[in-house]
Amino acid sequence: MKHIVLLGDGMSDNPIEEKNGKTPLQLSATPTMDLLAAKGELGLAATIPGGMDPGSDVANLAVMGYDPLQYYSGRAPVEAASIGVELGPSDVAFRCNLVTLVEKDGGTVMDDYSAGHIATDDARVVIEALKAQLDSDTITFYPGISYRHLMVWKNGIDAMKTTPPHDISDRQIDEHLPAGEGADTVRQLMDKSRDILASLDLNRQKIERGEKPVSTIWLWGQGKALKIPSFEETYGVNGSVISAVDLLKGLGISAGLSSINVPGATGYLDTNYAGKVQAALTALETVDFVYLHVEAPDEASHKGSFGEKITAIEDFDTKIVKPVLEGLEKSGEPFRVLLMPDHPTPLATKTHASDPVPFVLCSSDDLKKDSAQSRTYCEQDAKDSGVFVAEGWKLMSRLIQKN
Repeated sequence: MKHIVLLGDGMSDNPIEEKNGKTPLQLSATPTMDLLAAKGELGLAATIPGGMDPGSDVANLAVMGYDPLQYYSGRAPVEAASIGVELGPSDVAFRCNLVTLVEKDGGTVMDDYSAGHIATDDARVVIEALKAQLDSDTITFYPGISYRHLMVWKNGIDAMKTTPPHDISDRQIDEHLPAGEGADTVRQLMDKSRDILASLDLNRQKIERGEKPVSTIWLWGQGKALKIPSFEETYGVNGSVISAVDLLKGLGISAGLSSINVPGATGYLDTNYAGKVQAALTALETVDFVYLHVEAPDEASHKGSFGEKITAIEDFDTKIVKPVLEGLEKSGEPFRVLLMPDHPTPLATKTHASDPVPFVLCSSDDLKKDSAQSRTYCEQDAKDSGVFVAEGWKLMSRLIQKN
């Protein structure tokens, strides 16, 4: 039996009043996901335990089959694992975003949490400039992909409060700066980065081209090393993870899954969908489980772009779900699919929410049945099904049919 998770990050949303109270999932053309919903088990699952922030780290840890209340240690340590940075027992990792700030309405505003989705090659120039002046015996910067990078503080402090920059788009930053024990050190690094980046040739060139410059680094998501039991030990199957996002790669690596790098996988609308599909189908020739993650719907939501979110959802359906199912059916092997987002990312708020998300569990046998429910893949039909999984991390056992 082959098993695959097809995860459209942030697909779920709230009803939009000016769109007749429908959600982007309801407004998108998604024939393949609708087929899965009609023939499989449709329901809602809570991926964010009560009291926890609705981050992709918490949500994907749950979807991957681990109870966040038991195992979660912070976002950045997961990303450290993805790029091969081994944390000592007292090391604290921080996610390091490259962001664009603007002066507006008498204050400093988060204009873009991604510095215009900066290209990875440009980002490496920025990180190298920061390393040259800010690396020390206790502080080390590590390059990642696009705007997503890493800072490690040796013998650091992780008790402070930090804020994800995508949670404060178009808002003043002052009340969201790091606060609490150890925050002075972190804020000093952020302040120093502004001075370094202000004189960077790359930024001058970007401004001349009308592009968004990198104003500063934004440090957040801190924590110590993540320790979880292996996926194979827990669920009895070996597998791989496919994502353009270091966070997802790190979760997979921490669980003992192999991380497959797909050339041209960007984490946005221009990602290499065909390459991801082929990588998944090829992996399933030798392993029994694949976690295939697509970031684009979440990124469109953070931008507040309705059009781009519809495109991202429809692309997920036609360029991921449809060809994956066709490939699995062609292989002739029995399979089971779990289709879902990790969390909602409403366009209205441009940030993550904790609400339950629609999921579908469907098998190759289900797809062969003539009968089908009259429903589509959307939040309302999932709610109307009456199926609710209060502990979303338990969905993995149902996918693998371990219990």
